[in-house]
Amino acid sequence: MELELRHLKTIRAIAEAGSLTGAATALGVAQPALSAQLKRIERALGGTLFERGRHGVRPTALGELVLDRVRVLLPTVRELQEEALRFNHRGGGMPRFRLGGTHGPLLGGLVDRLAAAYPAAPVTTHTSWSEREIAVSVIEGRVDFALVGACGESPPPAPDRMVWREVGVDPVFVMLAAGHPLAGRPQVELRELAGEAWTDVPGDGCFADCFASACARAGFAPTRVYETDTASCVHLVQVGRAVGLCRATFPPTPGLVTVPLAGVPLRWRHVIGWHPQAPAAAAAPAVVRLARGAHAEAAARSSSYVEWLAANPDFHGVSSVPAG
Repeated sequence: MELELRHLKTIRAIAEAGSLTGAATALGVAQPALSAQLKRIERALGGTLFERGRHGVRPTALGELVLDRVRVLLPTVRELQEEALRFNHRGGGMPRFRLGGTHGPLLGGLVDRLAAAYPAAPVTTHTSWSEREIAVSVIEGRVDFALVGACGESPPPAPDRMVWREVGVDPVFVMLAAGHPLAGRPQVELRELAGEAWTDVPGDGCFADCFASACARAGFAPTRVYETDTASCVHLVQVGRAVGLCRATFPPTPGLVTVPLAGVPLRWRHVIGWHPQAPAAAAAPAVVRLARGAHAEAAARSSSYVEWLAANPDFHGVSSVPAG
């Protein structure tokens, strides 16, 4: 049997898990199948790689030797794949924009502005609730730019492998049904919503923890949080089943209103990122400028945000780039 890349990944998984059971779970295979594969690998390498014991497995001297090589080879192969993908997606020099983004109004605004500024360039999008998945797509060359969000001052994903620029910062507002008792207020205290069920879109950042901390500071813990897609969040708010969390740029929607939270207990930073060695990096300054314009335009469309900004002139979250 000749060694393949998957065999090296198996060896690494066993060493990292410290047991065949843990490695099988991480790799998504049955433990008997993993044990049989390990025996074949060991026969190919001429000796035992792991000693089995009551508390798991540990590498033998041969295993340590192989693992030293594995730890060098696997990252090298990954970098080769990423570089090849970026090279293959150069597109023969013709501009094109492949955008990855989380669900929100800014992605559509950026697409509109790119299509207007570069009418002959293809513009494609990929959306995901996972900021990390989008970042990986950029690193691997499948997407040119990632338009995502970060809670408060938390860093965006893969800060050591991507270049990130801030597009804008918004306070987090609350979505209420138009008939909600607090819907006509200029702002509400978070503690006034202590008895409500909540709805929000999922994500793999720290927003859920930040929200829970804000609620704790307000003296309560959320009784129920529905994590679902944007359309379902809107529906749950419209029918009075829950109140929702949203960026202040959330567009006007029939049947609900967006109301500021007093004291700005939560902030959302819009950021855009790219790989510094990708061909798309040359267009990054223009894309950042267009993204900031899309953010300014989205803010201008929200009457509640416009009123809030007028009452809070020291808040510098919205880009000064003209909306037009």
